[in-house]
Amino acid sequence: MRHLSAYVRSLNPDLPRQVWILQAGGLANFFGNGIVLPFLIIYLHNVRGISLAVAGLIAATNAVAGLLSGALGGALVDRVGPRATLTGALLVMAGAFSAFPLITEAWHAFALNALAGLGSGAFWPSQSSLLTRLTPPHRRHQAFAQQRVTMNLGFGLGGLVGGLIASAEAAGTFTVLFLLDGASFLVFAAILLRLPAGRAPGQARGERSGGRYADVLRNRPFVAFLSLNVLFIAVGIVPLSEFFPVFSKNEAGVSETGIGLIFLVNTLAIVLTQVPIARALEGRRRMRVLAAMGVLWAAVWLVVLVVGATLAGIAATVVLAAAMVAFALGECLHGAVQGPMVVDLSDPRLLGRYMALSSISWQVGFIVGPAVGGFVLHSEPLALWALAAALCLAGAAWALRLERHLPRSAWVTPVGGHAPAPEPPPVPVVGETGAAAAVARRPTGA
Repeated sequence: MRHLSAYVRSLNPDLPRQVWILQAGGLANFFGNGIVLPFLIIYLHNVRGISLAVAGLIAATNAVAGLLSGALGGALVDRVGPRATLTGALLVMAGAFSAFPLITEAWHAFALNALAGLGSGAFWPSQSSLLTRLTPPHRRHQAFAQQRVTMNLGFGLGGLVGGLIASAEAAGTFTVLFLLDGASFLVFAAILLRLPAGRAPGQARGERSGGRYADVLRNRPFVAFLSLNVLFIAVGIVPLSEFFPVFSKNEAGVSETGIGLIFLVNTLAIVLTQVPIARALEGRRRMRVLAAMGVLWAAVWLVVLVVGATLAGIAATVVLAAAMVAFALGECLHGAVQGPMVVDLSDPRLLGRYMALSSISWQVGFIVGPAVGGFVLHSEPLALWALAAALCLAGAAWALRLERHLPRSAWVTPVGGHAPAPEPPPVPVVGETGAAAAVARRPTGA
């Protein structure tokens, strides 16, 4: 028992109180998202009669709009601070999702999801920038890991509640879901009032940052890393959130309650393993971790393919729940690497813009994934999972090849618990020039 207690204490991420407050807001917000997002395409297709192909395009509209607002959101973070930008984004999304029960035609859904995307595009760079500003550099990988825990816990609990409420035979149940989601955005906005503005050290209110997006795009290792992230989002996260629920219901006979339980199991796996995995990855090579994630996700999608072809009902629910535990382990690997790597590759003066482009990489994944996946699912449901598995394996190989092009200071997850000792500047990777070489000279966590 003493050893167990010591192990539990060792998992304490040792983060500032303000970070815990921010994470509490994310928990409330993602509870609302979990209530709605697993059932959005079910609502559009099974309740409103919109085809799966068009429903996939509607889902992609959110990401297209996010591209437009993401760049603006990043600039606003650098100018007015992440808290103000995040608050505005939350209010926009609250209004958009609260109006979803009014949809009667496809263009209504396109318009509302575009509005929600405008808020979402500014949400991620502002939220990630605020988290970075509130966290000591040597604890950031733990902060991003904890963020993945709280957001997934909220999403999983929301998915369970949504599954208990939603019924494709009763459209009014979806009205409850959307109103609860809208309220969750307002709760997060209220929690932000307890946090500082999160501007860069020495930056006055309204002061412009001394850089442009062109400066960020000249950082070639950063751009290459984001390109890899686009692939993993499109063939990993998108199939899970957009297509897995409707595939499970229509092809494997899993009920809405069963879908909610599967997402809860996925969430509990993340909650229980994300922080230990982040701790275990300290001192390990990040790109090898992402390669392992790609292989694991490919195996999960092959299991989903087999289940859709051979099982139904309770048996399918049990096997898919087990598969989602394995998928969750991959999500934990991604959560411990992606956010901290973006910070380590960035210029602190332009953090908002770096985070905006990181967010845009997710948005691009959520454009390509739903737009292509919706048509594949409509034409041949089983083919979607074979394609996703093959592309996950391609992403794993890409991650291994990409490592040598990244600055050596970002190769390894820093060891937490204390600030890392200063390291001598590494030799720039052959072929790095300009901004990329400057990144290579910056110590990990700078």
